[in-house]
Amino acid sequence: MKDLVIMHDQQAVTTSLVLAEAFEKQHKHVIEAIEKKISTAENSALLKNMFIEDSYIASNSKQNKMYYLNRDGFTFIAMGFTGKKADEFKLKYIDAFNKMENQIKEKTQFRLPKNLTEMSTMFFDVMKDQDKKIEEQSEKVNFLMNLSGLTSPRNKELTKARNKKIIQVCGGSESNSYQDKSLRSKLYNELFKSYRHRFDVNQYVDTPMKRFDEAKEYINNWYPPFELKDEIEKANAQGNLF
Repeated sequence: MKDLVIMHDQQAVTTSLVLAEAFEKQHKHVIEAIEKKISTAENSALLKNMFIEDSYIASNSKQNKMYYLNRDGFTFIAMGFTGKKADEFKLKYIDAFNKMENQIKEKTQFRLPKNLTEMSTMFFDVMKDQDKKIEEQSEKVNFLMNLSGLTSPRNKELTKARNKKIIQVCGGSESNSYQDKSLRSKLYNELFKSYRHRFDVNQYVDTPMKRFDEAKEYINNWYPPFELKDEIEKANAQGNLF
């Protein structure tokens, strides 16, 4: 199973997908539980930061709804999951949230100077160790970039790149091969299969932000295997016979 808790938009969260897998529930039922809570809550404003709606590209190339849940959102939903096994997973989630939040605190801890002497000392230390500080800040950025998945805008940009690539390898959106839904689905599946092998993710949105440029370049340079190329050529050739 993938990590129970990840970094997203500078906070520790889990996802409805991971929740469904951990508690052995269908993802659509987890979505229904979340949306029921949102619709029936007396003060929906309190839920604004608990549940963040997003989307992901499934293995069948369809874009489906998902939610990010922070600690409060997870607690709100997980209260309805009962049983010994459910309790074990709740404890694991709580521990994962604690560890992630402690890592964030350790990486971002900062105390303001209380007086002019402390300010002068801090300024001197910064100037003296400037190169070291820059390196440490770079490590912090890399740490967060490795933890966090794609933001919604980046995920949408990657989706556009995938669609553009499939249209390109088919010879255009009006080509016979692209209009063939079965063949088009095979191409999306083959692209995701090779992408998953390259980036070790179960869905595109889990790609680390640090590897976004690499991911986009990989998609832009991807081409289907010989068997699918042959299917594309045959499908397109049929339109040239008339």
